[in-house]
Amino acid sequence: MQCNIDAKGKAARLISGFVTLLAGIILAVLAVTGVFGGTWIWIVATAALAGGAFQIYEGWAGWCVVRAMGFKTPV
Repeated sequence: MQCNIDAKGKAARLISGFVTLLAGIILAVLAVTGVFGGTWIWIVATAALAGGAFQIYEGWAGWCVVRAMGFKTPV
């Protein structure tokens, strides 16, 4: 994988990744404590955790999957 984003893009992906990861953790805690019930909360929490982790990976690696597919992103 070749670096395809600059420092500004790396920072944006790292920050958004940590925010998304934190949201996933909060949702998982709310599901465990019983504030929210049902299967949907676990699906959303898992998706947020996976998405946040992948964004952090993109930021550290300097590689964006959307840009690798040929789309131009503004950051």
